[in-house]
Amino acid sequence: MSGAVPPEAGVPTGAEPRLVAVGGGKGGIGKSVLAALFGIECARRGLSTVLLDCDFGGPNLHSLLGMSHPRETVSDFVFRRTESLAALAVPTPVPGLTLISGPRSATADANLLHQQRIRLKRAIGTLHAQVAVLDLGAGTHYDVVDFFLLASHGVLAVTPEALSVENAYRFLKVAFLRRIRNADLGDDLTRLIGEAARDGSAGARTPAELLAHVARQAPAAGQRLARLMETLRPLLVVNQARTAQDLALCDAMAQAARRLFGVGLQPLGVLHHCETLARTVRARLPVLPENLGPEAVADVGHLVTRLLALPAPGGTR
Repeated sequence: MSGAVPPEAGVPTGAEPRLVAVGGGKGGIGKSVLAALFGIECARRGLSTVLLDCDFGGPNLHSLLGMSHPRETVSDFVFRRTESLAALAVPTPVPGLTLISGPRSATADANLLHQQRIRLKRAIGTLHAQVAVLDLGAGTHYDVVDFFLLASHGVLAVTPEALSVENAYRFLKVAFLRRIRNADLGDDLTRLIGEAARDGSAGARTPAELLAHVARQAPAAGQRLARLMETLRPLLVVNQARTAQDLALCDAMAQAARRLFGVGLQPLGVLHHCETLARTVRARLPVLPENLGPEAVADVGHLVTRLLALPAPGGTR
């Protein structure tokens, strides 16, 4: 990871932060580690950065930063014990990086009510930081997918294992269907999508097939749906890469996502398997640069450089 440098071009300096959400559908693929590493590296580059633990079922960002669980957490905002989400941000061992921790009672707060989710989404967009990194929970519940779709950059983490890849594709499909449901598409397009979803003979099992079915029925509606699909462009990070085949997984998954789902999955890069990093996590040591191997430090630097080169809020989203 680099030393502190002036904020990079393309980083927002106004009230709206660059939102980065790390998801993936499956647990145990390194989402929290990746989110922590992103946050640490952004802060080390001189960017005011906040980490928000949105894994309501098993928050652990505080542990990855070498901190005890903060007394006040996102639960205090969700249950209106405080009106300010930003006020819950506490300093971390990394200058310029703050943390809003996940709930202390994970089982009680695992699923948010609709109004709680809406209120939290609105508050995240007003956080006082240049970068906000959201660590999402496992699975495809609305609490996970909605925060993924909220982000300027949704990062899909995957390990080179069949189950992880399968869950990533499932996550993409659910995210697309959720994007459709949240969009104001008009009654005609909504009706066509509903018909396609119900019509098993149409073969509308994937977003690409659903688009083809709608386009056959109503070309203009199909064009509207295609434009909506283009707004979903997740970034892909392959974690724990070891072999040449693992390194090629980014491009292979991007091609498959475009062919099967019609979704523009963008390869961001890889995080090689690093035994030093693995030992650090197992020993519950903070994932700071001094506890990482040089390869992991270089990988994270490359990923963050590519991430920050993407359009910030106010650009293409």
